Amino acid sequence: MNSSKSPGLAGFGVLKNTTCHTEKKISVFFSIIFMTVGILSNSLAIVILMKAYQRFRQKSKASFLLLASGLVVTDLFGHLINGAIAVFVYASDKDWIRFNQSNILCSVFGICMVFFGLCPLFLGSVMAVERCIGVTKPIFHSTKMTSRHVKMMLTMVCLFAVLIALLPILRFRAYQIQASRTWCFYKTEHVEDWEDRFYLLLFSCLGFLALAISFLCNAVTGITLLRVKFKSQQRQGRSHHFEMIIQLLAIMCVSCICWSPFLVTMARIGINEGRSKDTCETILFALRMATWNQILDPWVYILLRKAVLKNLYKITSGCCGVHVINLHMWELSSIKNSLKVAAISESPGSSKQINLQPLSSMGQ
Repeated sequence: MNSSKSPGLAGFGVLKNTTCHTEKKISVFFSIIFMTVGILSNSLAIVILMKAYQRFRQKSKASFLLLASGLVVTDLFGHLINGAIAVFVYASDKDWIRFNQSNILCSVFGICMVFFGLCPLFLGSVMAVERCIGVTKPIFHSTKMTSRHVKMMLTMVCLFAVLIALLPILRFRAYQIQASRTWCFYKTEHVEDWEDRFYLLLFSCLGFLALAISFLCNAVTGITLLRVKFKSQQRQGRSHHFEMIIQLLAIMCVSCICWSPFLVTMARIGINEGRSKDTCETILFALRMATWNQILDPWVYILLRKAVLKNLYKITSGCCGVHVINLHMWELSSIKNSLKVAAISESPGSSKQINLQPLSSMGQ
């Protein structure tokens, strides 16, 4: 049915002839399990990040921790809202005609799916950009990347994601009930209108752009840190840099693995105008893969902390008998040491002497 003319009945046409069947008891069970694990994991990660933020409030790591907290909070609300709606749909036997006459629930579900899908990807790329600036341009980072600026960036990212999610509503295009009858999204069946294709391609392109920015910035950050390691004999000031870049790389890998199937599927449907060979089961599998991203994200901060990595190093070195990294590099450092190491990396030659007194006064 034409959703622009009959938004109240949008998507009901797929309810009669659907080839995608899901077992109700199993689906409800897994939905509840995923939602519970996601909420508990993100809550634990929030506690860890907030405690770390209190310790590093006045240091260069504070902005990263603030962005990371925003990412985990977004994942938490994504599990809470989307999970609750999904459980309600399953518990109601997916009878959308009975509880969605005005299409309000489907619209809310679709908006949440788009927002909580794009926002974590955007935040991951912003975190990568922030860390790249912190390593390559430490003086600019210390003066411009304050907590107030980071909060403004968080607000802008969320508002942009909200705008993308509201685009169909603003254009009087209702979100569609998908063939599995368990979730709502852009129109993915019988896509003929250019605007429907545009939404699918926009979602995919923005997702891939966020992943590409993350990859590029993390590569620059990693190369810069390696250059500093080989140029300088200083061992202080790199501990938290390496900890954060490891976390960023883990987030990027998790996002790529979890989101790539869904982004590719949506792009293929948009390009092929709905004549794609992707079945309902394929789309549903890709969606569940994307859902795992919100479950695995918090475990990056739970497991890949300095204390945990240090213990893993001790266990590994004890078992293998190989000494790879001096444990002294894990010592806690201040903003002064971070500026010292980054200043060495920015110097034209490694033998050039650097006056650290101005840097010390600037870090205070």
